[in-house]
Amino acid sequence: MASLDSVSIAILLGAVLVMAGILSSLLALRFGAPLLLVFLLVGMLAGDSGPGHLQFDDVRTTYLVGSVALALILFDGGLKTRFASIRTVLAPSMMLATTGVLLTALITAPVAHYVLDLNWTESLLVGAVVASTDAAAVFLLVHTQGLRLRPRVGATLEAESGTNDPFAIFLTLMLVEFISIGQSSASHIAMEFIQEAVLGAVIGVIGGRLVVLALNYVALPQGLHAPFVTTAALVIFGGSQMVHASGFLAVYLAGIIIGNRPTRAHNSVVTFLDAATWLAQIVMFVLLGLLVSPHRLLSSVGGAVAVAFALMLVARPLAVLICLAPFKFNWREKVFIAWTGLRGAVAIFLASIPMLVGLSKAYLYFDVAFVVVIISLLLQGWTLAPAARRLHVALPRTERGPRRVELDLPGQLEQQLVGYPVRSKSLYFRRGLIPSWSKPTLVIRDERILTPTEADPVEPGDYLYLLAPPQRAEALDRFFVDMPPSAAPDPHLLGDFMVSGEHTLGELAEIYGVKVDENQARLTLADYFDVNLDRTPKEGAELALDTIVLVARNISGGRVNVVGLRLPEEEEESVPETRMRIVRRKLADIWASVAGV
Repeated sequence: MASLDSVSIAILLGAVLVMAGILSSLLALRFGAPLLLVFLLVGMLAGDSGPGHLQFDDVRTTYLVGSVALALILFDGGLKTRFASIRTVLAPSMMLATTGVLLTALITAPVAHYVLDLNWTESLLVGAVVASTDAAAVFLLVHTQGLRLRPRVGATLEAESGTNDPFAIFLTLMLVEFISIGQSSASHIAMEFIQEAVLGAVIGVIGGRLVVLALNYVALPQGLHAPFVTTAALVIFGGSQMVHASGFLAVYLAGIIIGNRPTRAHNSVVTFLDAATWLAQIVMFVLLGLLVSPHRLLSSVGGAVAVAFALMLVARPLAVLICLAPFKFNWREKVFIAWTGLRGAVAIFLASIPMLVGLSKAYLYFDVAFVVVIISLLLQGWTLAPAARRLHVALPRTERGPRRVELDLPGQLEQQLVGYPVRSKSLYFRRGLIPSWSKPTLVIRDERILTPTEADPVEPGDYLYLLAPPQRAEALDRFFVDMPPSAAPDPHLLGDFMVSGEHTLGELAEIYGVKVDENQARLTLADYFDVNLDRTPKEGAELALDTIVLVARNISGGRVNVVGLRLPEEEEESVPETRMRIVRRKLADIWASVAGV
């Protein structure tokens, strides 16, 4: 009975710790503290050196939980990655994820060698452990601080942080093997890397395609789609690791493929994985915090702080500058990407590998990684938003999107039922605008279900449900938020071929002689962009109107404020394609055909 009681106590304490981590996140959000740091502190307070006095030194369990958690985090990141948003930054992201990680480790190694009194191989291992950025840390902090990054910067950070973990893990494992065995060769390391990368990519692509087929053609009971996808991700991860492929790369690629294909129960899968990923992060950070011994940290804290500052102020910036030199990033974007190299659970997880295999000085690697993560989350995490604004890589914050309800319709993948509350100042209510590819289906008013005809006219407070293609559903958001006040266009921008977005199509037809449908003559140019674009208008967006092309020249409050007119006699400048641009375009096309996106 005593053994049964100990199991019950362990379950109770574990649940209490996780609950404490969840509840403490509310305080972190209120005061702007990095959430991941809070979970670490909860583990430390519960450990043998804190008030909790829990004795925990099970490195094997920590490594197992960390592997599962990291696999789920990468899979969830891939699932939410839109390939269309990262295809233009694949080359710089891959450079940062491979060459950048290696350069960061090499530049950090000399500092570790002198301040920690390690040999060169051990110093390089310290560099490898802390070299990769943490996807969960980067995007959790970007989200909680309400940042809207410029698309190219955000996409580069997203792709880099999702793909640099496999290379950092490979580098760490190779160095651990070299230290423990004592011999290796460059050819052996190169072959191991090629095997892990190629096999991991192949397994990830095939596994992702198989999961898509299973979701769409196997009639699973309602509610089992999300657990099926989650366990399938772990099967892909475990299977890859068994054949000595990169399971982390495989599971990330599988997530990208599944997330970019139409599948059943997509919304429930994403919601379930959000919860699973949060729980995995909390459990992993709490366990890592339990392993930390503050008394042991005192002996190496000075050297660890030196490594942390060398990493943040020298190694990461130099690696970013070198890797992004061939690409057209301005200096502000490079500085911000360098500063956003946050370290998180991945570094501490990698530091547990030497402890697992019993290397000498194993606890030193762990303690150094822990101090680096703490300093990174405190210094870089708290200054992320001010840095983005000071460097002008943060876009102005828009109004928070409306509350949207998405329902998957059984038996088909082409349409999704999306619901919105109707607001009195929304574009839909004031102008009656709705894209042609969406179809109002039902209205809920005073707890009654009505057809659009029965509910006509729709009133503020109603709940409107529309059918829309899943890939376009988010574009409906802008029709149900409050319209921004119309700003007067800059008079310096207006000339013979620039007009205000508030002019109607009918007025344009009178002046330039273009043919306009009678039903659309009262639409303003801003309305015309809203109705015909699949997403929020951006500067440079184009729409054809009879023989002319409308070009969005200025955006205010999410709507087109100034429109340029490209008349038929205007000749477009031909931009010669360089060899590098042709190669990048062909590589992107090959990946798109393989991934099926």
